[in-house]
Amino acid sequence: MDEVRPIIHNQGSVCSDSNGDDTSRNDVPPNLDLRICLVGSLANDSETQAVAQTFGVPIVSSKDGQDFAQDDSCSTVFVLEEFEGDVFNRLYRSKLQLLGPVALKQLALKKEKLPCNTRPLHNLAMTGIIVCFTGFREKEELAKLVTLIHHMGGSIRKDMSAKVTHLIANSAGGDKYQYAATFRVPVMDPKWVIESWKRRMDMYFTVTIEDFLVKHKLKPFHGARVSFVGFPEEEEKHMTEVLVLNGGTVTSCDDTNCTHVVVDESTVTERPEAPSKVWIVKAEWFWTSVQKETSLPEKEYLFDDYLDQVLSPSGRRDSSATPGSAARRRKRKLLLSSLVHPQSPALTKRRSSVSDAGLLSVSGSFLDCTTSPSKEILDGTEPVIDTPRKGLTQRHQVFLELLQTETNYVDILHTIVTMFKKHLEEMPEQEALLNNTELNLIFGKLPFIYETHIKMLDEIRWTAAHWSEDHSIGNIIVKYSTELQRAYPPFINYFEEMKEVLCQCDQNKPRFHAFLKACQTRPECGRQSLQELMIRPVQRLGSISLLLNDMLKNTSKTNPDHAALEQALAALREVMTHINEDKRKAEGQVTLFNIFNDIDNCPPGIVSSHRNFIAKTEVIQISSTEGLASKGNNLVLFLFSDQLEVCKKKSKAFNSLKSPSTVTAGVSVGGSLQNRQLSKPYKHVKLLALNTIKRVIDIKETEECQKVFSLVCRNNDDLKERLYSFAMADEEADKVTFLKTLTRQMANNACTADADKFMAYLEPQQLDIETSDVNNGTLSKAFKFATTRLKVSRAFSFNKTPSKLKRAVSSMMSPFGSSTNLTPASQLAQMKLASYSNINELGNTDSSNQTQPVAPMSVQPTRKMKSSSLGVNALKRL
Repeated sequence: MDEVRPIIHNQGSVCSDSNGDDTSRNDVPPNLDLRICLVGSLANDSETQAVAQTFGVPIVSSKDGQDFAQDDSCSTVFVLEEFEGDVFNRLYRSKLQLLGPVALKQLALKKEKLPCNTRPLHNLAMTGIIVCFTGFREKEELAKLVTLIHHMGGSIRKDMSAKVTHLIANSAGGDKYQYAATFRVPVMDPKWVIESWKRRMDMYFTVTIEDFLVKHKLKPFHGARVSFVGFPEEEEKHMTEVLVLNGGTVTSCDDTNCTHVVVDESTVTERPEAPSKVWIVKAEWFWTSVQKETSLPEKEYLFDDYLDQVLSPSGRRDSSATPGSAARRRKRKLLLSSLVHPQSPALTKRRSSVSDAGLLSVSGSFLDCTTSPSKEILDGTEPVIDTPRKGLTQRHQVFLELLQTETNYVDILHTIVTMFKKHLEEMPEQEALLNNTELNLIFGKLPFIYETHIKMLDEIRWTAAHWSEDHSIGNIIVKYSTELQRAYPPFINYFEEMKEVLCQCDQNKPRFHAFLKACQTRPECGRQSLQELMIRPVQRLGSISLLLNDMLKNTSKTNPDHAALEQALAALREVMTHINEDKRKAEGQVTLFNIFNDIDNCPPGIVSSHRNFIAKTEVIQISSTEGLASKGNNLVLFLFSDQLEVCKKKSKAFNSLKSPSTVTAGVSVGGSLQNRQLSKPYKHVKLLALNTIKRVIDIKETEECQKVFSLVCRNNDDLKERLYSFAMADEEADKVTFLKTLTRQMANNACTADADKFMAYLEPQQLDIETSDVNNGTLSKAFKFATTRLKVSRAFSFNKTPSKLKRAVSSMMSPFGSSTNLTPASQLAQMKLASYSNINELGNTDSSNQTQPVAPMSVQPTRKMKSSSLGVNALKRL
């Protein structure tokens, strides 16, 4: 960076008010004619000369400007390329008007007049900017910044006011800093000025460019030296990384330069030993400062105030930061130890998790224990239920537990809705941590659950206040069962998606992460994260069900509530069944979207609310049927409730680079939001409606023909049936199971109960399916690759290929000799027989009493028949 020699002896105080746009000059008569003097190399710069001529004033040139420095007959504006050196200093000391070539070009571009100011103006990058300084101890550093700001057209004020546009701070803190934070005045790092000066030759640069401004904002812990006390090792390591990232430096408590001690109030029971001038604050100060990107006032987060609050709920918030007497400290330590380390050893490791079965109460509820100090202790209020339970009936005790857990549950929902959801939604747009889509995905389905349980809790509380053994608890649950059934499925069914969105925002948005951490330190959250709190609705219905079961066991059959409790349990089971069914449907829809996203050129109609995915199998085509893929191709069959999607596996799916790269993104099975592989693994070949598949042919297993089956298909527009033959390539696939599943879906689609009528069983020879040339050609390569891939990856396991596989039906000769003797007219006359009703006769051909005599194949006239269609008599032979 070019050094600038600060010239401040004529400016008075370094931080005195100054205006870069000041046009007054006491020593220059106001009506003198203007002229431009190009100094040094600029005299030979044609571009600068051309720009100077646009102002319509005389233009002169000089080697060092001294030729015109003493000429008072005109008001001369000297244009210099560099604002340093002897030439510049001599002209500046003479209080002459100095401009840089960039400023001259910018003024000409804006069509503005030449300024008449006493301060050198190199460019207009800071025009309109009014700054104030705070936190600077070295006068030379401050003087240098003041000079550069003036050179770029900026102004300076000594004190903060409504006119100040930016505060330049050397450390995060102080009255000016807090004023700027309160009134949202940008607080800038001194590098903002230095880096702006480096770009002084860019005539289109301004210091308020958004990216440039954000890059040079003062970090919230700039200049702070912070020590962490009481945090777990991993958490302290994480906080250290965040501290350094936000401009701070980690140190120890005994460091004389330490500025802050951040304390984990859940584990630390007494004030740490630290220098008297050090701020001792709670972790909430640290995380909230990160979230708001500004160092917050420490007085609002003092650890000593927290200790006083715990010791005495009416303790003063403005208590001094000095430790109390030894007896008082011992009292604090004992009290906080009892709060931090409860007597129950299980509670010391309490973390919200589905696997916390050991923490269940008699009712199995997760809601009756917490690691945070009791809300009643902190607020000085009476507990909701604090009556001795001696003498109460078992039924009454279970009811009180229901009341307590429901109260805790509603408190958790209230915390989520108010502390998280409402706070995030009410943030100004420029400070928003999440966008509306993310807010809706995370919190959108929770308010209805909250509102329903508030109403339930009101009725449960009324019952507690007017308790009688005859009061019906079951009727309360039954009354709200319909609302529960509407409220819970949307939340639970998309809980995994919500959790993943929450995790991604937590990882990718540092300010949102800091917000979550700050909230986690508050007593209302019980030291639990938002993700841990959000799992409570998933657990609640099961918890209520366990409590009602306990209550039912302790309710006599003569009690009117006995039948109501049974009805309530049945209603809850219905709600949970409905949830499971809706979850299955939701997952099915997600699966359809995933399949659609995996198939190149997939028909969009495949995604439908009435369609379900049934099964998938990998096959190798062994026929050359027209309208499908080539023989030997690797195909995948996706079976849906009403369609069969035939796809070709792209070469890239087999670790080849032949497939074109098609960028796509989507959601994985289960709805997780993540990027899919760059190329879609499948390519659409054909979509078969199940009502066009007339018969499924199970080819008998032989030593040379294994896992082979055929489909006889015919569309309404086809004149003849088409035969598609496949061999299963997945060694773990069960052919019988897949074919039975296929015929069952065909029967369901045809609204018939008999699925067996869609199945036929034939020998390989009856369709000329042979395996003699498996070692040759494309089909051999397909099977060979399949077995090789099996060794490489179990994820794409293919069945071991038989040593021989006879020639497929693609070039078969018709075994139905009689058909060759028919005239074309006769064939057309019998074409109507090649229909669905003909195929139904397949199972009865062998038992027919009247068989037509057929000549030996060796003497019959032969004619090759394309495998894409079957003749009339061919179907009769079937």
